[in-house]
Amino acid sequence: MSAAYRGRMPASWEVELSDDYEWIPLRLPPDVTRVSASTRLSIEAEYRGWELTRVRLYTDGSRRILLRRKKSRVNGQTADQPEL
Repeated sequence: MSAAYRGRMPASWEVELSDDYEWIPLRLPPDVTRVSASTRLSIEAEYRGWELTRVRLYTDGSRRILLRRKKSRVNGQTADQPEL
């Protein structure tokens, strides 16, 4: 999902964030179909351990997505970020 942008989270989402997880907000533009978004997010879940926490659909067709995964350390560094 090269067209996805990391964006700010809606204010209501920031309240519930836990320090036990890594969080990443994404924005999908309106031209990304539901099926395409679902497929790409499934791949991230399968191979990188991200899980879908929230999705917000806007009237212009864009989506804001919040992914999370348990924090892990690999050689003192955090693991890779999604390439959405």
